[in-house]
Amino acid sequence: MLINNKSKYTQFIKSEAQRLGFLSCGISKAGFLEEEAPRLENWLNKNHQGQMYYMENNFDKRLNPTLLVDDAKSVVSLLLNYYPSELQNQDSYKISKYAFGQDYHSVIKIKLNELLSSIQDTIGQISGRAFVDSAPVLDKAWAAKSGLGWIGKNSNLLTQKVGSFYFIAELIIDLELDYDFATTDHCGTCTACIDACPTEAIVAPYVVDGSKCISYFTIELKENLPIEMKGKFDDWAFGCDICQDVCPWNKFSKPHNEPLFNPNAELLSMSKKDWEEITEETFKVVFKNSPLKRTKFEGLKRNIDFLKP
Repeated sequence: MLINNKSKYTQFIKSEAQRLGFLSCGISKAGFLEEEAPRLENWLNKNHQGQMYYMENNFDKRLNPTLLVDDAKSVVSLLLNYYPSELQNQDSYKISKYAFGQDYHSVIKIKLNELLSSIQDTIGQISGRAFVDSAPVLDKAWAAKSGLGWIGKNSNLLTQKVGSFYFIAELIIDLELDYDFATTDHCGTCTACIDACPTEAIVAPYVVDGSKCISYFTIELKENLPIEMKGKFDDWAFGCDICQDVCPWNKFSKPHNEPLFNPNAELLSMSKKDWEEITEETFKVVFKNSPLKRTKFEGLKRNIDFLKP
């Protein structure tokens, strides 16, 4: 067991995060996100959430982790790289790079639980919870507050060293630690993401209307796709990476080293014809344990039919 020393605890947690394959780890004092409150309220008031009604729930918990974990002292933010070593065939309907491999929720949850167990084994009776994009936690805000990057004009977390192709996760624990400081914004005068978005979802620098985003249409929207969007999806069948692909900081992206994020070989070679003729059986094999299960076979077929000329 480590002696009672904040700096040693902090150093131990960060070295364990690195051992488990996380790209980076930053830590913030748990408390109310004062600056985020009016932004979130304004975003919801403008209905930028579309039919993502879950965004309207747990408003207070989204802004205050002490309401999620009793006696929470620290938010440990972690990044896990998912940038692939190989991309899809050029003549293909496109899916977001984060969905190439197995569902990240389960992959990251295992790592987070191992990190929490390691903290408990080494430091003592520490209580906490692991969060991976499935609870009311403002992941990007906490990651930025913890110095892991800055929120870019496309509303993604950006870093100078590795761009933005990574997942964000948190451990919220009842242990006081040394806290990191926010970094500075390095978007400058660049508007590449705003200019490139085919549905004009980035309605202002740093503000994304979620209800206009291709990811929203192809994943979240359960009804028919709006006819006025026909021809604007740039062949994206699940998610969209356009605002990340054009970001100059992503030229520094390096391939991940997580085997569970490696795609089924068939995925990379699929042509548009293959996508159009995909059967439910093939879907279940190629996308077993994949994030694509979220949209289901019927949803994927709907998206592909919409993309056809």
